[in-house]
Amino acid sequence: MEQVNSIPEMNAFRKNNEMLLVYFGNNTCSVCRAIMPKINSIIASYPFIKAVKIDAQKSTELSASYGVFTVPVVMLFIKGKETIREAGIISLISLEEKISRYYSLFYEGN
Repeated sequence: MEQVNSIPEMNAFRKNNEMLLVYFGNNTCSVCRAIMPKINSIIASYPFIKAVKIDAQKSTELSASYGVFTVPVVMLFIKGKETIREAGIISLISLEEKISRYYSLFYEGN
């Protein structure tokens, strides 16, 4: 996952990627550290989804602009629109099911 540190960077990723997964976390959050590899593993199955991460502690303005005040948060944007938002205690099974449904509709339904 590529690191994003500013609002303009994030806006560019949203504009230039049809599907974008955004992961907000930080290094002091044990839940964040535990699920990060699992999120990477899930996203590896979806080659057309670009994934980025944001350190919520270091990028407070960016986090606040997306209404992220606790971590972890996983968001999926489709054509720049927020489609999925999961926060706190995240069910990875449920998250993958949601991503899979949108991915199938968007890429496999054509």
